[in-house]
Amino acid sequence: MYTKQFEIRWSDVDANRHLRNSAYIDYMSHTRMAFMMENGLDQKQLVKHNLGPVAFYEHMYYFKEAFPGKPVKVSLQLKGLSEDGMYFKFLHNFYDMEGNNFASCEMMGGWIDLNERKLTGLPKEIYAKFDAFEKTDDFEVITKEDTRKNNVRPKNL
Repeated sequence: MYTKQFEIRWSDVDANRHLRNSAYIDYMSHTRMAFMMENGLDQKQLVKHNLGPVAFYEHMYYFKEAFPGKPVKVSLQLKGLSEDGMYFKFLHNFYDMEGNNFASCEMMGGWIDLNERKLTGLPKEIYAKFDAFEKTDDFEVITKEDTRKNNVRPKNL
């Protein structure tokens, strides 16, 4: 399982003196980008294929507080991938240095063509890299319908 270690900085703490909720999102994003870069999917590759990742949702579950002064680890596993690579799901878990899981997040997203500003599948060579990532035990092949499962729609004023 891929993990990235973080030091909780003063700027990562909220008024309750624990890790602020938006820092969790920052740590996960940093973990995903570091993982992709270490697996040959750096900015150069994304620019070459005119791809950008977009987040559809990030469902966080907090089990225990995290405080400054002790490093934390954030894991990353592939929880789902569509047949063309357009949609993906990641599972992130947060651990203290003793290995205790203090938070978890399921993240779903997709890839957009940065010129067209539309969702797009992955080129074969990038899809092959994604498909080789470590998968969760409950890994699933994602469909477009899965992106609408939660039935959340915009509601204009």
